[in-house]
Amino acid sequence: MRNLFLLLLLTPITVFSQEFTGKVSGSDGTPLTGANVHWIGTTIGTSTDLNGQFSISLKDVSSKVLVLSYVGYRSDTIDVSGKSAINIQLVQAIAVNEVEITADRPDAHISSVIPIKTEVITKEELTKAACCDLAGCFNTQASVQPTTTNIVTNSKELRILGLSGVYNQVLVDGMPLIQGLSYTYGVSAVPGTLVDNIYVAKGANSVLQGYESISGQINVELKDPKETDKLLLNAYINSFRETQFNVNYAKQWNGWSTLLAAHTTQPAGRTDRDGDNFLDLPLLSRYSVYNKWKYGSADETGWHSMIALRYVNERRIGGQVDFDLKDDEGTMNNYGQTLQYSQPEFYTRSGYRLNDQHNIVLFASTSMQDQESYFGTTMYNADQLNTNLNVQHELLWKDKHELKTGLSYRYFDLDEEIAFGTNDLGRTYGGTYSMTEHIPGVYAENLFQWKDNSLVLITGIRLDHHNEFGWFASPRALLKYDIGWNTTARISVGTGWRTVKLFSENINLLASSRDVVITEEIEPERALNYGVNLVHKIFGENVESQLSLDFYRTQFQNQVFPDYDSDPAIATISNFTGRSISNSFQAEVGLEFFERAGSKISYNYLDVYRIVDGEKLVLPFNSKHRITGTFSYKPMHQKWHLDMSLHWYGKQRVASTYENLPEDQQPDLPKPYTVVDAQFTKSWNRFEVYGGVENIFDFRQKQPIQNWESPFDPYFDTSTVWGPTKGREAYIGLRFRIE
Repeated sequence: MRNLFLLLLLTPITVFSQEFTGKVSGSDGTPLTGANVHWIGTTIGTSTDLNGQFSISLKDVSSKVLVLSYVGYRSDTIDVSGKSAINIQLVQAIAVNEVEITADRPDAHISSVIPIKTEVITKEELTKAACCDLAGCFNTQASVQPTTTNIVTNSKELRILGLSGVYNQVLVDGMPLIQGLSYTYGVSAVPGTLVDNIYVAKGANSVLQGYESISGQINVELKDPKETDKLLLNAYINSFRETQFNVNYAKQWNGWSTLLAAHTTQPAGRTDRDGDNFLDLPLLSRYSVYNKWKYGSADETGWHSMIALRYVNERRIGGQVDFDLKDDEGTMNNYGQTLQYSQPEFYTRSGYRLNDQHNIVLFASTSMQDQESYFGTTMYNADQLNTNLNVQHELLWKDKHELKTGLSYRYFDLDEEIAFGTNDLGRTYGGTYSMTEHIPGVYAENLFQWKDNSLVLITGIRLDHHNEFGWFASPRALLKYDIGWNTTARISVGTGWRTVKLFSENINLLASSRDVVITEEIEPERALNYGVNLVHKIFGENVESQLSLDFYRTQFQNQVFPDYDSDPAIATISNFTGRSISNSFQAEVGLEFFERAGSKISYNYLDVYRIVDGEKLVLPFNSKHRITGTFSYKPMHQKWHLDMSLHWYGKQRVASTYENLPEDQQPDLPKPYTVVDAQFTKSWNRFEVYGGVENIFDFRQKQPIQNWESPFDPYFDTSTVWGPTKGREAYIGLRFRIE
């Protein structure tokens, strides 16, 4: 009897409990926080905590088979019958042909820990389209809409919540490098082969990176030299005969790692399909070199550092087919738009971890840009210097809450010169424009975690002082609550502000015959953003699904938006302090079948308007209704995959043309249209061939330029572009990699 009693005492109590416990980590032993754990064929599940540990109910469970998954790692299925606990390591998915999940893995992967709804576009997702540059990396998702800002030079911006790209903050490795003069062409200058992951967060965000994110934040994480391929070669050509070449080389030794990357784009042929005597695609020449160095790890005691340098040189030539750069630039012989710029940049994230609780980090970046350009006979030359410094202390307290405090400083200097070779139209905005900003700031942000991370709150505030406009406060709060193991709700609210760089951010002002009239001193733009989000996941034996619903509202206290409607010959610039609102709703459903096929469909509703003289004025170039659908298939042998996407755009208002000549008038609400893309990829060990067609059904807005017959006369305007203009584009590419 005594022996039986001792045996019972020594039997693990978990045998009789109603909970099964375990730990999930990576292959290097690092705990995986927020990994999904559920019993197969049921809705009973949980997520791992900060230490990678979990506890899951055994009640009403008949099959003792656990499914474990974590983004960036291979999912695993384990029979735990007869066990009381497990310690499992998941294998990281490094290369495309090693990834088991072949569908659209939640391209909107949403963190189980951080309150900010963050959609992660992984490097595997980026292989589902051409993704030649950053602007082309959003083809399979719906939250970011790449939009053409100047049809002649094909400049792009990235819109969130239906608002101009200037209202979302684009970061490179967490650094605010794409600003001011670099805003217009910066998102096209980052080659897709250099991108590792893209993190998209809508609405109010952390105060750590600054005060400018109003509609959202896009953080572009470039490849890590410790985790990327040793060698990557990429060659690409499209049906317009534009070519691209990329090479990445990585090396590691003695605690250091480095990545060296080079990129070039060579111009397409001269194409004019719609007969308006203007090139459908500008002639683009680009050369860039990038070098990143890393030492140590921010998670380990001691020094850690990341240092990166990049240089870009680019030339664009657009305009009439017969335009010759040497003979016609700045003249009235033939109309052309030319751009030449060089941009060196440097950034670093270096720090010292004292212990598990204290870490001190320096964030520093600087970039310069020297630009020379012509828009017809209008000369626009500009120089910019942008420097950011940020010293931050990170404190982990009570083993679960984290406080970050810091000091920041921004120096921004922009000099612009505008002159007219001929001025028959009597334009008045020529001259020199200079802007110098000194903005010191202080901030604090605390992350609270309760109930095993099921309730997380971020509160933050920053105070910044502008040398001309004085003090600005930016408070923000973000809350996440796990309603169940597979359902998460989020709420966010916060304010943001930014100063206006009028001509560099609104390049269409220079690309038309309009005069620009600035009626008053331009004040900083200010806005309040708040939103709610709900994510629900369902795991079955052979099917996984995710439903995401979100709503965001942006209310401007001051906004500067060029008025193109009042007079067809004038763009009026003024502060608007009335009601200016953006309402954005998105619903998205994603499905994955048998780890082979996946599909996703998203619906976006945008209501972006102002109240002017008591009437609602819808702002132009936003489809009120938009649908995005994707489909992917990859067989289990991983040797090929097929990817397709569909984009349907509803009616959208364009700038009014009723005051134009009758032959130059266009309807205010163009008809809806659809764009369908497809790509097929075939893999052989180290080689991969991909080919596809964008805009399969060749939809295009024909002759989009107003008064194209007389580009030096009144009413010539490039700002009425609402859809694709170059039509169908086929392409083929080759990748070679050594892992």
